[in-house]
Amino acid sequence: MVVDAAGADVSRLRELNSLSIVRAMRGQPPATVTELAGRTGLSRPGTDVVVRGLVTDGWVKVVEPDGSTVGRPARRYRFNADAGHVFGVDIGAHKILVLLSNLEGEVLRSRRLPVDPDADPAERLAVLDAALTDCLTEAGLEPGQIWAITVGVTGPVDASGRTSLFTPLPGWASVSPADHLAARFGCPISVENDCKLAAVAERWQGAAQDADDIVYLQAGMRIGAGLIIDGTLRRGFGGAAGEIGALKTLRWLTAPSRLENCPGMPADVHPNDKAAWVFERAREGDRDALTTLRRYAKDLAVGTAALVLTLDPQVVVLGGGYSRSADLIIDPLLQELERLCLRVPEVRASNLGADGVALGALRIALDQIDAQLFADGMPAPLTT
Repeated sequence: MVVDAAGADVSRLRELNSLSIVRAMRGQPPATVTELAGRTGLSRPGTDVVVRGLVTDGWVKVVEPDGSTVGRPARRYRFNADAGHVFGVDIGAHKILVLLSNLEGEVLRSRRLPVDPDADPAERLAVLDAALTDCLTEAGLEPGQIWAITVGVTGPVDASGRTSLFTPLPGWASVSPADHLAARFGCPISVENDCKLAAVAERWQGAAQDADDIVYLQAGMRIGAGLIIDGTLRRGFGGAAGEIGALKTLRWLTAPSRLENCPGMPADVHPNDKAAWVFERAREGDRDALTTLRRYAKDLAVGTAALVLTLDPQVVVLGGGYSRSADLIIDPLLQELERLCLRVPEVRASNLGADGVALGALRIALDQIDAQLFADGMPAPLTT
């Protein structure tokens, strides 16, 4: 935005032009004042004044010449992505994953700690606190240097940030992660469903970066979905958009038991390893394992088809723990979708591994900062 209207408040004019230059620098390589003036439409002298002020305030850094050019090179500037930091958190049944990034979304630290699936809320929150502390300590940061936090949890999230409708985490329906973290962090804190955050991550850095209409399937020990339509994450009125698995006739609730009860499975296989045993046997051509996978894919396809027929997405992304064996699931899933759907979208495997939920949380936290920054104006000068 370029503001030069007569009579405009000078301080507001400077602030708006500062925002315009910051926008032009975000996610871009270092640029000269002339280049920034061209991007924003500001005059070169005006751009120079604003950039110098942004350097003083800590929003912009000078990039020193590397000696590769002859003569005196033009001074170049870059956005100071380390001016602030955000946390993306995944609170799962078996682990807590925390990612720390700068304002450009570059992951600087990560911490993954195990947690007992049967842990009570106090135990799970203690593990969360430990993971956050580890990241802060390793990065040399204080809680006040965190600008936003987004937390991913299992189950639909209501307006209060709680999973009051359903959650498999013991005692978690009454827990408010935002209230817990607010005692330590003074920044905006949001809570979102894990499948929805994974969908955001796929569009940001994953298998659906070219798509605006996406159905994300979490295929693992439970099945869930996240929906992005017209580039926007759909939460629904009560936060339960995509929770189609609650409809028992669609068989998502019982589909994982297919893999747990595969014929021929030894009795001593640990419950957490049963699916891996089936995938391994299927790769070896075991008939029972292949039949079990086809039945699992058929169950998965019923709910997927309902979403596809309702939303007509460009892409379906297969994520979750079973996505590591997507090559065994996608073909039978597609065969069923072709039988059930009017138009079958492309089905792709996630490439984000176990980090998808936390990455999506980072993206939402960064979006919060952008919305606040460009709506309310530049904060006070930073400490550098």
